[in-house]
Amino acid sequence: MQAPRAAVQRSRAALRVGLSHYIANGLSVALGLFLISAGVHAWLGTLAAASAAVGVIVTAPPDLPGPRRGKFWQMLPAPLIGLPLFFAVQMLHAAPIRLGLLLVPATFLAFTAMAWGKRGIPIAVAVMFSMIFSMATPKPDGLDQALYRTMIFGLGAGLYVVYAVLANLALNGRYRVQAMADVLLSLAALMRTEASQFSSREESGDVREVPAPLLGRLLREQAALADQLQATRDIVLESPRTAYRQRLAGMLVIVLEMRDQLLASELDLEALQSNPAHAPALMAMRRVLEALADETAALADALLLGRTPEPVPDRRPQLSAIHLAPDAAHAHGASGPTAAMLARGLASRIGHINDEVLRLVAMARGDVAPDLAVVRANWQMFVSPTDWSWRPLRTLWRWDAPPLRHAIRASLAIGAGYGIALLLPWGSHDYWILLTIVVVLRGSLSQTLERRNARVAGTLLGCVFAVALLSTHPSAMGMLVASVVAQAIAHGFAVRRYLITAVAATVLGLVQAHMLNVGATPTFALFERVADTLIGAALAWAFCYVLPSWERSQIPSLVARTLKAQARHARLALGLGQLHAIDTSPELEWRLARKEAFDSLSALVQATQRSLSEPRAVRPPIAPLEHLQAHSYQLLAQLSAVKSMLVLRRDRLTPADIEGPLARTAARIEATIGSAPIAGSDLPESPPATALAGPIPLPDPFDNDVSPWLLRRLDLATAISSQLRDDAARILQSLDDPDANPP
Repeated sequence: MQAPRAAVQRSRAALRVGLSHYIANGLSVALGLFLISAGVHAWLGTLAAASAAVGVIVTAPPDLPGPRRGKFWQMLPAPLIGLPLFFAVQMLHAAPIRLGLLLVPATFLAFTAMAWGKRGIPIAVAVMFSMIFSMATPKPDGLDQALYRTMIFGLGAGLYVVYAVLANLALNGRYRVQAMADVLLSLAALMRTEASQFSSREESGDVREVPAPLLGRLLREQAALADQLQATRDIVLESPRTAYRQRLAGMLVIVLEMRDQLLASELDLEALQSNPAHAPALMAMRRVLEALADETAALADALLLGRTPEPVPDRRPQLSAIHLAPDAAHAHGASGPTAAMLARGLASRIGHINDEVLRLVAMARGDVAPDLAVVRANWQMFVSPTDWSWRPLRTLWRWDAPPLRHAIRASLAIGAGYGIALLLPWGSHDYWILLTIVVVLRGSLSQTLERRNARVAGTLLGCVFAVALLSTHPSAMGMLVASVVAQAIAHGFAVRRYLITAVAATVLGLVQAHMLNVGATPTFALFERVADTLIGAALAWAFCYVLPSWERSQIPSLVARTLKAQARHARLALGLGQLHAIDTSPELEWRLARKEAFDSLSALVQATQRSLSEPRAVRPPIAPLEHLQAHSYQLLAQLSAVKSMLVLRRDRLTPADIEGPLARTAARIEATIGSAPIAGSDLPESPPATALAGPIPLPDPFDNDVSPWLLRRLDLATAISSQLRDDAARILQSLDDPDANPP
């Protein structure tokens, strides 16, 4: 029984990969390579086709799924910078010393593109490819041949820029659907992880008190989802003028609300987990949440396959049937929530997730229209800018700036690799060492180690495939087809699974080098390629320790950003405007604050995760960082629950009872965490657990006014904010005095 089910799951996962936007993008790039190379081959011959293919390969890295607006300007920098560098390398082929003197500063120039973050990485790689593939060509006979090769290179690059803009325009509608489906699959996975918490404490441990593996997994999944959501916003929220695009944009807004509901669903779990008698109720809730996750994934599959999703059942009756008997401790009128109250409240929050899944499916089916006012507001405010600004470059020139250090590190690594390549007995393949350095060396040690291992393994497999292919003496068209297939795989998996990319890129590089060296023997020395790869990977690893940008140097600014974002989000989530305006400017401002709260926490989680690969002597204090992340997560959950009450249960709130506490809680949280504590200062004392006005009697939330429950959430949020400041002070104190707290 388990084996067929596992086979079905594997086939479904493979189908999702095959229908994903990154595979569609890889196929688009490969089609462009084939059309341009085949056209030039038919017009100018094999050698010209190989040079044009280099122009395509160099220009392709920035061609990723994205909005239509600004696509041309995203594609233009790589060939614009790469073209003169390609020609310069051609002219210096016979002068290795002068070529080395060009490579080092040109590498520095290319890697300064990292100042633009994720947008700059593919451009830096593309510019380096222009020099490295120019080195892979035979030495030109003179200026005329160098100019001819450069012109053909430019022809291929220019044609591909035009093709990429047109292809992105043609695929934009499909990219919207695929990106939305990918987000839904990630959301479904997060829902299953959240559901795994719904078990007794004996089974799972108290994930709220001690940062546990499950909590770390939740934080990493939330961080990954935050990054994915922004990329999806940029595509889905761009000009949603048609009815279908508006539905997709409306679905994305619902996904953002579901993320908040998922956060709130974790509240009060500890109290219910502490008693084994509550395990059946928790397991029933878990089954409902897992069923909702399956329905969300089924909706994603329907979008990918172009089908109308099936209607889903309303699971609120199942949730309403979950009851717990009142605790004996409350039999004599003790204050505080009973287990039955907590269970019903938890079931209600899962019910809100159920409602959002119903809305998602109904909107996908066209049964419900999106709120166009919200869609327009998101379109205007939540998409990334597409124009290039000089500001990142102006802020680069600080000695402690990570992009500047990485640019220096990369140029030194390329210089060392080129020097070693010249000394090797098989120096005719010097570009292979440099290619390995470029694709392996990354801004952090953890990313470089991951790339190093994948690159070595991928090169071994890729060399075997390339030897097998070239030993069959394929025709020029056969090698072109092999290059196209390898390009599709390499580009499609570059972000998702680099090992697959490394295998395909090795085949692509070796076949392309063979095409550029017409007349050379089709078999090459496997040992030389592997040795070059090992040397390049070792150099990339070694140069990670040259002018390193350890994560601990970024932690203070990331902590400050997280606290500031949490404080602003609390102020806007608790603002009195929420009682009067749910769909106007206060709501939009809160959405922006919520986005920054998630984004800042995501950046901190990712930096902490990367630091685990660094030497212990320079590692930041991991335990306090994990506590700060957990408490930030809890604060977001409490505020999400408050926001849900303000929006969904306003009819059961008494404004006179909550307006004052809302304003006071917002002020207290902002005063507590509005600015990061100074490193080395005494740790602030946390206020008592009750930050408002003593124990709050809690009536049944389904039969009475829920204002006391909202006051309880405010009380807990105030206490968590004090814990956040304590965590931040410990982190900064440990960074200031590394011996104070071991990592």
